[in-house]
Amino acid sequence: MLLSILAVSRAEAGVLVHIDKSLQRMAVSVDGAMRYSWPVSTGRRGYGTPNGVFHPQMMARRWYSKKYYNSPMPHSIFFYGGFAIHGTNDLARLGGPASHGCVRLHPSHAAALYALVERQRGSTRIEITN
Repeated sequence: MLLSILAVSRAEAGVLVHIDKSLQRMAVSVDGAMRYSWPVSTGRRGYGTPNGVFHPQMMARRWYSKKYYNSPMPHSIFFYGGFAIHGTNDLARLGGPASHGCVRLHPSHAAALYALVERQRGSTRIEITN
């Protein structure tokens, strides 16, 4: 019985990254406990950030956009095709739609999230809502 309770607890454990596009905020929970709440920038008009439930597909500490002018995308967590959560230097635009569809974060927040997801990649869930 104890073994099955531990198995259920481990299955529910992990990292939940919730991005609310209407608020332009990211909330990060670990094992059900709120850890971070940060402003983000999602896709601006004409460049939507997809809604849905995703999982990390690929991660890169240093990445440059092949599509948009070789723009730096530090601490990238790709979750759907070319869409990623990553750091940005355009800090003044955090908190409002500004990207080509990616989810942008302050560089220090992107680094913290990257380290957290790197440790628990298999148990990370990314939820994006309007």
